[in-house]
Amino acid sequence: MTQDSLRDNIFASRQEAGDFVFDDKVASVFTDMINRSVPGYATTLSMIGVLASRYCKPGSRIYDLGCSLGGASLAMAHQISHRDYELIAIDNSTAMIERLTDRLKSEEHQGLPVTPKLGDICEADISNATVVVLNFTLQFVPLAQRQALIQRIADGMQPGGILILSEKIQFPDDDLNELFIDLYHKFKQAQGYSELEVSQKRAALENVLIPETIDTHKQRLMAAGLKNCDVWFQCFNFCSMVTVR
Repeated sequence: MTQDSLRDNIFASRQEAGDFVFDDKVASVFTDMINRSVPGYATTLSMIGVLASRYCKPGSRIYDLGCSLGGASLAMAHQISHRDYELIAIDNSTAMIERLTDRLKSEEHQGLPVTPKLGDICEADISNATVVVLNFTLQFVPLAQRQALIQRIADGMQPGGILILSEKIQFPDDDLNELFIDLYHKFKQAQGYSELEVSQKRAALENVLIPETIDTHKQRLMAAGLKNCDVWFQCFNFCSMVTVR
């Protein structure tokens, strides 16, 4: 196995309570973790590539904000037929950016116009963008900073450009919300996670990952001047939306 495809067993044994951190330990198992933790993740990545290939204009920029190991970045770069663009992949995790930098040196990905950057996405300089991706990223941004980030993105996009926003979501109906949470936990157990792993990871994420309803996301996007927003993929309490500048 490569350094970024080890089996995720971080929460397999009992450990002291603490918030989830995207450190080197998580980065080393992230590929396995997210594929076993987010239903439809591979489909989401593939279709992000398809969307990018449609909307990426020559001479423009693409931003993958909260890129982790660059799954969305690489999916887009391999789908876009031309090379006349710059793809900027930003993450605040040193471990993630180091691994993405190494991946780009491999024969499979060498030569792609992807630039990894270590930094805070809330302070990123966004300009001339035809495609911006927040793939399960906004949910980790503090609530008070989310509108400003979406506005910064909208202001840096070309007219007709797209923002792809993938998120874990809440449902306004309490019964449906509990149903989809339960189904999601069943999904994780079907992927080989134990009840202990599901429980401990949920506790670790409780104060770090703050989900919102689809309507809340749409209202924020509209307030930033974006339009034509709708869900293009959903499985349980995970969805991906696309909106146009």
